[in-house]
Amino acid sequence: MKKNIIAFLTISTLFTSISCSDDFVDRKPPYAIDSENYFNSKEDYEKALIGAYDLLHATYVNVMLGEIASDNTLAGGGSATDVVGFQQIDDMIHTPVNANLKNIWDWMFAGVGRCNYILEFKDKTDFEGKEHIIAQTRFLRAYYHFELVKWFGGIPLTGDVRFKVGDELTVPRASVEEVYAVIESDLIYAIQNLSTEAQPKGRVTVGAAQALLGKAYLYQKKYAQAATTLDLVIGSGTYDLVQNYSTIFENNNENNIESVFEVQYTDAQGASFDCLQCSEGNVAVGFNGPRTYSGPMFDSGYSFNVPTAEAYAAFENGDNRRDIAILNMVTWAAETGATYGVGHEHTGFFNRKYIPRQGDLNLGDDKLTNPNNYRSIRYADVLLMAAEAYSAGGIDDVKARLYLNTVIERAFGNTSHNVTASGPGLTDLILKERRLELVGEGHRFFDLVRTGKAAGTIPGFVAGKHELFPIPFEEIGFSNGNWAQNPQY
Repeated sequence: MKKNIIAFLTISTLFTSISCSDDFVDRKPPYAIDSENYFNSKEDYEKALIGAYDLLHATYVNVMLGEIASDNTLAGGGSATDVVGFQQIDDMIHTPVNANLKNIWDWMFAGVGRCNYILEFKDKTDFEGKEHIIAQTRFLRAYYHFELVKWFGGIPLTGDVRFKVGDELTVPRASVEEVYAVIESDLIYAIQNLSTEAQPKGRVTVGAAQALLGKAYLYQKKYAQAATTLDLVIGSGTYDLVQNYSTIFENNNENNIESVFEVQYTDAQGASFDCLQCSEGNVAVGFNGPRTYSGPMFDSGYSFNVPTAEAYAAFENGDNRRDIAILNMVTWAAETGATYGVGHEHTGFFNRKYIPRQGDLNLGDDKLTNPNNYRSIRYADVLLMAAEAYSAGGIDDVKARLYLNTVIERAFGNTSHNVTASGPGLTDLILKERRLELVGEGHRFFDLVRTGKAAGTIPGFVAGKHELFPIPFEEIGFSNGNWAQNPQY
């Protein structure tokens, strides 16, 4: 804890000038900017904001494990000991000693820390447009907090200041309700203060803040608030479904009309296993790729996060999404002559949405620098969340069916599969549709948990335990008993 969740920006430079003689009279005084003396201009705030955005890249592991922990995929990889933390989570035998869960804790808290650094000094310097920078900062803090509360439940909160050494002994774990209250407050501020003008790609928009707020309400079963908030996104006219589902996940169709919020990646910078969170490329894409692949369209990877045969079979005949979402390698190889290696837990299927494409630069390690953006919030997701809120909340089944059927119609290209159900049956169909529409995108485990369907669906899932993941062993130790471990760990 002492070094892991204290995230701050420090710039320190020293310029000295010494004359040719031994006389030090001409030495210029040192010039230094440390973390306490930063934020003297708009440019300083902008640079710190870029740092806050940067930790979004590290959410690649959250996305992978959101699938591996569910019934959608298996850990895969090269062997049963290849990234042991993935394998343990897949088998639901994970413990507080798990390097990959610690990554999520560390990296998401680092994101929170970078946001809190800006907020700690938000009043230091005034300039035009500062409220827009603060609004983006508060959205990002909400995003990181939302990831943390999904994975670990209640977490320590320090308000608008950075976590400092010693806080682990005195700052308690907040309740889940308290964490969500901060998330809601941050997103409401963001909605009220974000610029309504067109923004650079990847920057937070009002629609993104509304969508994340609606999602936070839905996770808390605040159905009326979720429905109202998500309707603002739907009614804005800013977003729509991409007509051709097959184009959504291609690199040349990023930040399209269906994109509400995307994590931006690039293949133009190198990366290495020494600092995976430092990669500006999407690490998950290389991890998901087929092993020793040779053939058209795709590149090789490490064969992690492999879809199950059951997930592939969940699609009905005629559903255009199946073979776009999940690559049936046996069929593909027969059609194209492609060859590939067989990894651990090989199923014959790969997450086609997020496997490497040919033609990318992939500077450095080509498995770690893929440019495929993560579509964190898609308009289809917004429609399905709104449908669920209207249905599960008993608010308006007609509207729920309208939103659900909009997604289904694109999937089949016709209205013949449209849903007519009402009540709990309609809610179940919406949840089924979420699996099909969003497979491979990291939502499945949390959808099953929040709807009470994880036990009996996920092999090895223990009710009362596996709804949350354990606080890393090191953090419990650093807190010296101040933070209680999650139940049954």
